[in-house]
Amino acid sequence: MRADTGVERISRAFEAARAEDRAALIAYLALGHPTSEAALDCVEAAVAAGADLIELGVPFSDPLADGPVIQRATQIALRNGTTTAACLEAARTLRGRGIEAPLLFMGYTNPILSYGEDRFCADCLEASVDGMIVPDLPPEEGLSLTALARARGLGTVYLVAPPTPIDRMRFVASRSDPFLYVVTVTGITGPRERVDEGLLAVLARARVATDKPLAAGFGIATPAQASAVARWADGVIVGSALVRAAESGGAEQVGRLVGRLAAAMGRNGADPIDETSEEEG
Repeated sequence: MRADTGVERISRAFEAARAEDRAALIAYLALGHPTSEAALDCVEAAVAAGADLIELGVPFSDPLADGPVIQRATQIALRNGTTTAACLEAARTLRGRGIEAPLLFMGYTNPILSYGEDRFCADCLEASVDGMIVPDLPPEEGLSLTALARARGLGTVYLVAPPTPIDRMRFVASRSDPFLYVVTVTGITGPRERVDEGLLAVLARARVATDKPLAAGFGIATPAQASAVARWADGVIVGSALVRAAESGGAEQVGRLVGRLAAAMGRNGADPIDETSEEEG
């Protein structure tokens, strides 16, 4: 077991990117998709190609924040028998293969409650998972999970969105550790043709609300879009495009896309409002 905490490892990834004058690239991949082994290979390829942090999707039958690409991946993962316990074992396997990048579980409340919050946090620590993102859990209802995670040095990351007022952002940010997830669009995950025009406004409010790193996600699919967002956010989260790449071309295609996204993380990208999609992603 590593001596430093999950929160410290996540924070260092953002600090390392900032020292290189770029945003951190956070890659989402669904565990159990397209197969259990292929998912692990895709994570390895993403890290090798330059992903700074990895979100490991924990499948759930009702992924209400996700669009059709991740919904499909979730159903495939469930058919492949990917349980919460299997996700923890996948994290152990990735660490055993030498993956050192921070790993965060991205999943929903019900599987955690079913598994048991305390047991889940204890097993995350044992598996060297660094934190969790639970998009359907309001911070007011996540007090016990947050406390259990913090007691073990694990991150618990909460989300804000374009309609979130600044006072609410301050509250959410106070519970979110060690970064704040800024949803770039009103809606579900999935590729968009262009970066939403409200992005600058929501990021500006979040900057006032907290000095924690801001990671922007939802709707970012291409290197051009990632480059645009990287000018203003501390981290850029790409999910659906990578999930689609995993299904269509496996680890090789994931690695190619991550390599192009990683090259776009510098602070000298194009104007996010005028940037359009290079490809479908």
